[in-house]
Amino acid sequence: MRRLSAFAVAVFCAAHSVSAQTPEAVVQRIKVGDAHRTAVAFLEADYDRFVRELVALTEIPAPPFKEDARGAAYLAMLRDAGLVDVERDQEGNVMGVWRGTNAPGGPMLAVLAHLDTVFPEGTDVTVRRNGTRLEAPGVGDDTRALAMMLTIIRAMRAANVQTRDDILFVGNVGEEGEGDLRGVKFLLSKGRHRSRIRQFISIDGGEQRYITNGAVGSLRYRVTFKGPGGHSYGAFGLVSPSFAMADAIQKFSRVTVPAKPKTTFNIGVVGGGTSVNAIPVDVHMDVDMRSESPIELKKIDGAFKQIVAEAVASENRARSTAQGPLTADITLIGDRPSGETATDTMLVQVVAAVTTSFGITPSYEASSTDSNFPISLGIPAVTIGKGGAGGRSHSLDEWTDVEKVGAVRGAEVALTIFLA
Repeated sequence: MRRLSAFAVAVFCAAHSVSAQTPEAVVQRIKVGDAHRTAVAFLEADYDRFVRELVALTEIPAPPFKEDARGAAYLAMLRDAGLVDVERDQEGNVMGVWRGTNAPGGPMLAVLAHLDTVFPEGTDVTVRRNGTRLEAPGVGDDTRALAMMLTIIRAMRAANVQTRDDILFVGNVGEEGEGDLRGVKFLLSKGRHRSRIRQFISIDGGEQRYITNGAVGSLRYRVTFKGPGGHSYGAFGLVSPSFAMADAIQKFSRVTVPAKPKTTFNIGVVGGGTSVNAIPVDVHMDVDMRSESPIELKKIDGAFKQIVAEAVASENRARSTAQGPLTADITLIGDRPSGETATDTMLVQVVAAVTTSFGITPSYEASSTDSNFPISLGIPAVTIGKGGAGGRSHSLDEWTDVEKVGAVRGAEVALTIFLA
């Protein structure tokens, strides 16, 4: 024990007696330790490498379901940062372990940032620089978090930080869009560390005052309306998939949902048909429904399915089914569970204590992130921001500001959260 730094002793003792101390006391013990100061000094010295890696990762395309190239690069970076058991799992997640002082196989904290972006294959992801402002699709969401994770790991190694439990650092796939959290679902359902992960932190967002402890659930469907089709003039009068879909959209648009708990719905994509002068054989729409409440999500889901059924029945009554009736196939393309990590949970209290110690007033919110799935399993989970200014996420002119003071402070806040 004499060889342990004062910081390591503080972390070790705090971890074993956290119930007897306030989160504020634990955070204070960490921040006054020599190792913490050494780690922060390293973050400052490592700043240029952080920026270089952020640019390099951003310029490796990672479209939905095609994260392999970025994953391979990040796998090598995790290994170079000094983690052990570095690997890529069957779903494409890449990860490595920071070994704690406890015997191998014990509880671990999982820290994640997602590899994928929303942008399709072929998108120009070249980073444009304007002073400390970097602009490119995906540069902020969530590539900055990936780069920040690397500099934090190196800082921990440089300061000889010792933690009680193992920390699993993960670059995961499938967070965006139709990825449907496939990376984290695999990690916690089939991954080899699934039984060990007892706490979960996702880095995905901007301002660090926001603590996402609520999971906004969502259901997404692709609805395909099908009919016999025919010539717009010669077969006029036959059932039409486009008329049925239009009827369903119009009725769905008038559904009333509560403002509290916030519940929303949207039809984001419509398509189908072959020609302006042909009754389509099929048309489709992609539907998104969200709610902070599992009960309200179930209600809007039921209302939507009833509307689709009524639109089909109405069209089959209104026009001829001589060549066959109209049908509708409803295919689930996304299912994110809802829930909450209570504010009195130790994980949330510790994150709040850390942010407060940096003069940041924490604000609790609900969103749809990788934390949704662990929350649904009863694993304490939160999503935190990466710090630094940024904007225009999910647009071609997305940007993040890597001004040094803010960048180092953002990494320091996240580092302190992980250790506390």
